[in-house]
Order: sequence, then C-alpha cells, then structure tokens
Amino acid sequence: MTIPTHKGRWRPWLFALPALAVYAVFLVYPAGSSLWFSFTDWDGLSPSYNVVGLDNYERMLSDPVVLTAGRNNLIWSAVTIVVPVTLGLALALLLNGKLRGKPVLRLIFYAPGVLPLVAIASIWGWLYNPDHGAINSFLRLVGLDGLAQPWLGQDSTALWAVMVPAVWLRTGFPMLLYLAALQGIPGQLYEAARVDGATRWEQFWHVTMPGLRATHSIVLALSLIDSFKVFDMVYAMTYGGPGTATQVMGTWMYANVFQYYQAGYGTAIAVVITVVAIAVGIPYVRSQTKEGTA
Repeated sequence: MTIPTHKGRWRPWLFALPALAVYAVFLVYPAGSSLWFSFTDWDGLSPSYNVVGLDNYERMLSDPVVLTAGRNNLIWSAVTIVVPVTLGLALALLLNGKLRGKPVLRLIFYAPGVLPLVAIASIWGWLYNPDHGAINSFLRLVGLDGLAQPWLGQDSTALWAVMVPAVWLRTGFPMLLYLAALQGIPGQLYEAARVDGATRWEQFWHVTMPGLRATHSIVLALSLIDSFKVFDMVYAMTYGGPGTATQVMGTWMYANVFQYYQAGYGTAIAVVITVVAIAVGIPYVRSQTKEGTA
C-alpha cells in the first residue's frame, strides 16, 4: 500500500492553479468589486467615493424606471421563453419525421441564432422603418394602410416589435436540443404504443414528453437565465425608448453607469440581475446533480 505524501496531495491543486488564477482575475475579482461598488455613490470616474450602505437598493424600490424595467423583463421572459420553446419543439417534431431536405431546413431554422445581434437589430430596424420599411410598404401595397405605423416609435408596439426578432433568433437552439433528444428515444416505445392502440396524441403525451423531460429542464433553465440578461437586442433597436417603453433592467443599468455616471446605483442593479439569474439557475443545477448521482 502506497502512503500518499504531502507533496502528492498538493499536486492536483498545482495543475488547477492556472485555471483558478484566471477564474479569480476575470470573474471573482470583478464580481466582488461590483458588489462593493453597489454600496457606494461612485460615479465611475472619480478616484474617491462614499459608502452609502443599502441606499442604492432602497432607491431601486422607489425608482419608477426600475418598476417599468422589471415589468418589461417579466413580459420579455414570458414571451421569449414560451414562444421559442413551443416553436422549437414543433419544428423538432416536424424535422424528426419523414421530410425531404431536413439538413437544409435545420440550417435555415438555426441560422438566425448564430448571426451577430447587432446585424439582426439592424435588419429588423430597417424592416420596421415607418416610411421605407418592408413591413409598412407591404401593408400599404395590399391596401392595409391603416395598419402601417411606427412600430418602434410608440409605446404601445415598441416592446412587442423588439420581441419578434428575439423570438426569431431564439427558436433554433431549443429546436436542435429537442431534435437530438427525439432521436434518442427508442423506436420500440412507439411501436409498443401503436400495438396497444395509442393515438398520435397519446404517443406524444405518454412517450415523447417523458422522453424529453431532461431536455425540457435544460431548455427552460437556459432560456429563463438568458431572458433576464437581455440587453443588446433592446439597446441596439430602441436604446430603451421611446421614453421608457422598452427599458429593461440591463439597459437601465447601462444608462446609469455610462450615461448618468451613477456607477454605484448601476452596479446595484447589476447585482440584482445576477442574483435573480443565479436563483433561477439553482433549481436546474440541483435537478441535474440529482440525476447525475441517481
């Protein structure tokens, strides 16, 4: 029997040290700094600042823009989770069947998800242009002039207009995950269900859905975390406007840090976003851990 030496016990940590150093420098230190600055009145430029305790967090409770941004985040999350996941599952079921040109269709459906978000925002910004955009031009061409409107320029439609390209680009990823999971369900289960006289709906509900249980948790958790971190699509298309119609927590955090020079307050908003994302991700991590140890 070999007795482990003191040197041998530390050897794994020596191999892990470079990765731990990178993790500490680029994640732990910035996160700790942000948490500290959220308790200050730092403007983001001055070398000096005052510690204000929980004032920034108390301010958030009475900030009308935070309330609007939080509501918009909830609406955004509901729409950009339910719709892409539902469409992704439907497309996966379609592509898993006997259909010609499936590789091409997979590419077409997934392609928006790999395009740069700035490019997507530019494309849809042009489509929504009230004077020369393709959407209003088409409506006028077919005689529906009354439906043509400034989609991104009015409170009633701006948020919904931004969510359309978000749904468009988010559908491909769950489709691929569901498609991979569908191809892993044994065909014998469907054959046994057909022998027992199960209808297509009963096969879907009692065979397909249980087989996708793990994929559901992955797709929903990743989609929910991603929806709370929304920033670039909204900022690139509307900058949070008109007014505060499309303001979300990410854009309001950015505005406070880089436009209003209230870095302390902005980092407090960032901390809240991070805490919510972590809280949402914990059930997924726990479920995956239980499955891994089962």
